[in-house]
Amino acid sequence: MTLKIVIDEGAEGRAAAAPYEQVRAQIAAQARSGSLPVGYKLPTVRGLAEGLGLAANTVAKAYRALEEDGVIETRGRNGTFVAAAGDAAAKGAASAAQAYAERVRRLGLSEEDAVAAARDALRAAYGSAG
Repeated sequence: MTLKIVIDEGAEGRAAAAPYEQVRAQIAAQARSGSLPVGYKLPTVRGLAEGLGLAANTVAKAYRALEEDGVIETRGRNGTFVAAAGDAAAKGAASAAQAYAERVRRLGLSEEDAVAAARDALRAAYGSAG
């Protein structure tokens, strides 16, 4: 089990996601899938940056976002490790859903309209048509 990250530079006429977002998304996906198990020690910011040919600040930004999402945890000088991402993701989603429900209710949307708006946003975010 090793961390596998590939940075897509984008092709002509197609912009790739920002490098920090690619790092964030790939680590999060590997943690969710279990290919990076809970407790797996991640490379240092500098080490991963050098390995990927990125600036250290780019990797640091990805690590900060992952830590905010509860996917990884930093244990001071001991390093950065994969956290229990499934639990953190479920809690984060529940919290976001609760905040959304409260907001649309204050805006006066019906439950049906709120669900339709959420469904449209999810389709846009996931790129699915159905």
